[in-house]
Formats: sequence, structure tokens, C-alpha cells
Amino acid sequence: MSMTTAKPSGRQIDGGGYGKPPGTFDESLTRVGAGTPGGEFLRRYWHPVGVSDTVTSVPQRVRVLGEDLILFRDGRGRAGLLHARCCHRGTMLYYGKVEESGIRCCYHGWLFDVQGHCLEQPCEPEGGLHRDKARQPWYPVEERYGLVFAYMGPLDRKPPLPRYDTLENLGDDEHLEQDRDSFYVGGGRNAANPNVPYNWLQNYENVIDPFHVVILHARFSGVQFREELGVLPKVNWDYLDHGVATNSIRDINGRTFRRITQVLLPNVRIVPSIEMTSGKGREVAWLVPADDTSHRSLGVARVPNGAEPLYSRRSRLVNHDGKLWTEMTDEEHRLFPDDFEAQFGQGPITLHSEERLGMTDKGIVMLRRLLARQIKAVEEGKDPIGAGTNGAELIEVKAGNFFLEETDAP
Repeated sequence: MSMTTAKPSGRQIDGGGYGKPPGTFDESLTRVGAGTPGGEFLRRYWHPVGVSDTVTSVPQRVRVLGEDLILFRDGRGRAGLLHARCCHRGTMLYYGKVEESGIRCCYHGWLFDVQGHCLEQPCEPEGGLHRDKARQPWYPVEERYGLVFAYMGPLDRKPPLPRYDTLENLGDDEHLEQDRDSFYVGGGRNAANPNVPYNWLQNYENVIDPFHVVILHARFSGVQFREELGVLPKVNWDYLDHGVATNSIRDINGRTFRRITQVLLPNVRIVPSIEMTSGKGREVAWLVPADDTSHRSLGVARVPNGAEPLYSRRSRLVNHDGKLWTEMTDEEHRLFPDDFEAQFGQGPITLHSEERLGMTDKGIVMLRRLLARQIKAVEEGKDPIGAGTNGAELIEVKAGNFFLEETDAP
């Protein structure tokens, strides 16, 4: 007696799961490796890759845009970012030693400076008669706001490293505080493992979704930020500069409260105080892809001297029974989810074909269309907005919390 195995018909009856085709995602928006449309777009901008005061003579392994790199500071104080594999025989420069003028490979002692020039080949005749022909792949770096930024695109299209007005001209009673642990994602990760295990776009789109604040942060998991943010807002979205802004209006105790959040290309998020402090947003963060299925948050905030650290305050606001987010059990995370749980729950890369977007997702659609247009521009040999010859050196932050009678905010 022969037996045959039935195959799904490819049809779904009454919404049942049987026969449902596999979900797919938009690869152009989510893939970040070299040569991919999204990866080439991202490589046209500067990205933070480390916190300046942690970059020392001890080599650090960093993964950015699908590439394994080594970050270090030489004896002259210069930061360097080189490909991890030595161009000689391929061992990891992570095991090298940093010297006055660069990093020396452990295998055969080749010495490279911060721009990849080979300075010494101690086993070769006369220290390397042709060492000038061996160059370790490298990327330009600059330091600003206590972060080390890297540019990983074509050198002839390198834009200026932007400044942000909200992080400039500090008073004597202020300082800049750097995010070291991806605390902008839920309650944060930790310095030993700051990478977030899902695609960067899921985090980026979350910024311009004001309605999750009402449900996730004010109702479902209790009041995680401020009770007033549970008021359902009237919302509109606008293209501003090289990004998208969300304008949320709430009537709070007879006062009109306007909250503006902002994303700038390619991966910058500017969110005003979750404590509803009035005024312009004072935090700028970058969601830097490590690869297709993980990313890291690196950011800078302008804070008063002596203030509680941001990571501590953010975690305290979303605690449960006195526990910080990082101290909660798996069951407590299930019962009281935060941004991390909601975004992690979408999977390593969310399946765009499975989505059923509604009117409240207009900002998501606007952002995806903006990204798609700029990815296409790069494919056509043009500079994307906010980069290359279009890059602005000083960016005016529009995000903030504003009470109507207090400001003429846009």
C-alpha cells in the first residue's frame, strides 16, 4: 500500500493558519551588510562606535554594519578603527598590542597605524622593503560629545560630522552624559553585552509611534513614565529636515501639552523627557546596527551636574516592586513588558508581509517611504539627504515637550 504526503494548498480558509505562506521582510530596509541597498545607504553617514573614555590601549572588538572591527587608542592619543583580520595572515588584531604609533599583530609583529599604514614588518628583510604596499583596511574616526564616530562609506563622499544645537554651549552647571549600556532600549542592557538582539529598524520605528506610549507605557504595564501620557493624543506627522517628526497634542488639566519626537536619517532618535520636563529635547541617540539581527544604542544627554544618572532614572521609572528592569525575572518581564519586550517579540527581523497597518501607523509608513527614497538615491549615485554635500554641520533639534502658553514651539 502506497502512502502520499499531503501538501498545503496555499489557501487559508476562514483565517486559519493551515496553508499560510511564510512571512517575508523588506530586505532593502533591514539588511545592513556591505553591498546591500540598506547597507550602502547607512554607510553614507557617521555612526558612533564607542564611548571615548573607554577607548584605550586595550583593543576592543566592535561589530558595526555586519563588519568585525577593532577599536583602540594609540600612545599618541589617536583613536583607530581597523578591520579585525590582519591583512598579512588573517589573525585577529584583538590579540595585538597597542604601541606609541599603532597596533602590532601578535602573529608576525606587523605594526599598523590608525589609518592602516604598515610601519614595520620585523621578520621581512630590512623591516619590510615593501611594507608601504600592505595596508590594513581602516575607517576614519572623529570624536565629539564623548563618543567616537566612524565613517564607513566612500571617502570622496564623506560628509561633515554633525553637531546638534541641544548638545552645544553647556553651562558651568551642566555636563554631557553618554549612554554606555543601550539604556534607551527598555531598561537597558549592560556594558559587557550592549547589543540588542533584533533588527535596528524595529527600534527606530518605535520612536515615531506615539500610540504605544498610551498602551504599553501607561496602561498595559502600569504607569512606566507619567500618568498623563496615558491620555490619547491627537497626532500628526511631518517631514522635517532629513527625518520625520511626531506632533502629539494632549489636553492635560486644561492645558494644551505638545510633545514632539523626532528621527533623523539614518538612525538618529531624539525623544524629549519621559518625565514631561518642559523644553527642547536634551538627548540625542543613534541606533547603530551591529548586523541584520542586532544593534546597539549609543547616545548623549545634556544633564545638570549632580543629577541622577539617566540609566538609573529610566530604569527606576519602569520598575516593578522596587526592581530595576535588569533585575526583573522572566515572568515579571512577561507580565510587565517594556519597549525591549515589545520589539524583541517582533522577532529577529519583523515580517512586514504579516503586518496589518492602520491609520495610527502613518508615521511608520512615512519613515519607510523616506528611507526607500534615499536608498534608491544612493543606488543612483546620489547623496542621500543629510549626508554628503547635503550634510549640515549644525542640526537644530525640534523635539521637545511644550505647554502651549509657555512656548511658540513649531
